[in-house]
Amino acid sequence: MRPQLDEARARHAELCGQIAYHNYRYHALDEPEVSDAVYDNLMRELLALEAGWPELVGPASPSQRVGDTPRAGIAEIVHRLPMLSLENAFSDDEVAAFDRRIHERLAVDSDIEYAAEPKLDGLAIALFYRGGRLEYAATRGDGTTGEDVTPNVRTIRAVPLQLLGSPPHELEVRGEVFMPTAGFKKMNEEAAARGDKTYVNPRNAAAGIVRQLDPRVSASRPLDIFFYALGVVLGAEPPARQTDLLAWLRGLGLKTCPEARSVRGLAGCLAYYRSIGERRERLPYQIDGVVYKVEERALQAQLGFVSRAPRWQIAHKFPAEEVETELRDVEFQVGRTGALTPVARLAPIFVGGVTVSNATLHNMDEVERKDVRIGDWVVVRRAGDVIPEVARVLKERRPADARPVRLPETCPVCNSPVRRDTDAAVARCTGGYSCVAQRKEALRHFASRRAMNIEGLGEKLIDQLVDADLLRTPADIFRLSAPQLAALDRMGDKSAAKLVAAIADSRATTLPRLLFALGIRDVGEATALALARHFGDLPLLLAADAAAIETVPDVGPVIAANLAAYIQDPAHLRLLQELRELGLHWPTITEPAAAAQPLAGRTYVLTGTLQNSTREGAEEKLLALGAKVSSSVSRKTTAVIAGRDAGSKLKKAAELSVPVLDEAELEKILAAGNGRQEP
Repeated sequence: MRPQLDEARARHAELCGQIAYHNYRYHALDEPEVSDAVYDNLMRELLALEAGWPELVGPASPSQRVGDTPRAGIAEIVHRLPMLSLENAFSDDEVAAFDRRIHERLAVDSDIEYAAEPKLDGLAIALFYRGGRLEYAATRGDGTTGEDVTPNVRTIRAVPLQLLGSPPHELEVRGEVFMPTAGFKKMNEEAAARGDKTYVNPRNAAAGIVRQLDPRVSASRPLDIFFYALGVVLGAEPPARQTDLLAWLRGLGLKTCPEARSVRGLAGCLAYYRSIGERRERLPYQIDGVVYKVEERALQAQLGFVSRAPRWQIAHKFPAEEVETELRDVEFQVGRTGALTPVARLAPIFVGGVTVSNATLHNMDEVERKDVRIGDWVVVRRAGDVIPEVARVLKERRPADARPVRLPETCPVCNSPVRRDTDAAVARCTGGYSCVAQRKEALRHFASRRAMNIEGLGEKLIDQLVDADLLRTPADIFRLSAPQLAALDRMGDKSAAKLVAAIADSRATTLPRLLFALGIRDVGEATALALARHFGDLPLLLAADAAAIETVPDVGPVIAANLAAYIQDPAHLRLLQELRELGLHWPTITEPAAAAQPLAGRTYVLTGTLQNSTREGAEEKLLALGAKVSSSVSRKTTAVIAGRDAGSKLKKAAELSVPVLDEAELEKILAAGNGRQEP
């Protein structure tokens, strides 16, 4: 018996190696060496061998791509290194600015070499191999923690279950799962013929299939993958250049994009972008731009990262797509502060990679400025993940029966009166928390990360709790019990207990967070911090009138009036009292020592998109050093900090002769304030 098993095991290993090699030639190199018939014979022999010797079946066997039985749920995997996102550029000038920043940081004058490749419109994923064998696969998730999608990824033919050659002891490789255009079209045609659900675009199809619970579905779908980056590597020294790294990955059996190229300087990047753009429609997969990466990996390490993205790479997105369609109706959605947003209901059209049937009209001022009417033919614009908008009306195609858009007199959700102040762009429902739409949005804001930071209390759960009448005000959050939560859809005892613990943890907060969480109109994070610093504690703020509130630096008459109206409302006072009684507490704020406030007396305005930080992050750093951060430019403004796509605030700064600084100068100010260099 033993010699037979040994012979079977040897032949099984030989077959696995041959099949893995032919998979690599077919999927990774697109250079098959054998016919489909020969490949099928190898696979049939393998299956027959495993049928006779079940102990030979292992996770690395090619037979295991068929998919197992459905799973009960998707577990989470913490990435060993965060999976960061990319900064985006939407114009040649923004790419030039990226190239200029690279030169400045590296202190070089010669052209930089970049690796350029198409930006796939798929699902980012990380695969971990130990000893060359696939151990797990995880989605990007929030960048730190992703979903365990190993059973589904194992079914993708282009994913090697066992790496070729001499792989590192440990290797985490990152790539993009996508669905080729032809496969997507065929899959949808077959689904439509069966009367099954069809997908709107290849990206949604790939993401949905990889994340669903039944791996047998993944095994039957035409998914593909390209690899382009490393996570953790132990036991090997990867090549020093990005394009050489791709070749190294291909040598391990990992498929890479054949369109990847090494280019020189800004001119090379832009030439590559135009070349790919011209061939975009002929590529066998969907892309939404190209990615430039500094070629030398040592320089990548030198350039480093910001909080969300590497400094050494950027995505150059293709322009927004525009299509024409019919505007069939206009409906109004109600937001957190009661603002009514007009939404165009459109004849469905395919734009920017998705089927669009709704588009924002922003507010009634925009509706009136563009003279939008129901029945018009309009141009709809969409770029990347931006919400589609009605860009303009084709008045030459206006039908005779086109109807003007009318602002409703009552809220479409709760029937409360709608008020639009004179000369105001925004109309608002006056229903407050009695309006279910406002209540849901207000509670989502209250629980959000930058407010009370109640982890696990997300949009869908809040919708359930409001619909079940378990949440009417923020105070009700702190009355929720584990049994109540466990009874909800997609919740169990463990999830309920975890959320109850998160709610309990959030009771210890700060006054600025609480003021921001309350969702008071026009009171953002900076204003909340200014109010907390000025009054020190809630009772003193509640005792203030509009005139006293207006003495707070950078709080004008509009914000003061809104805040005074809020704290004079008996319902709001009851809410604050309930929150105190339910255990919310925060430290009293005392004025910081002058030595710790080197930017005290200075006022900055932030505008545009910063490359090395978020606007919120920069604002927090300035505030921590004693500066004031305002949302508007005035003669009291010390300087305007301008990032990419800065708007009308630059014009205002020029009119008032207010200095305009770039992000590099902001970093110098922050460094000086923290004592890292001379001011």
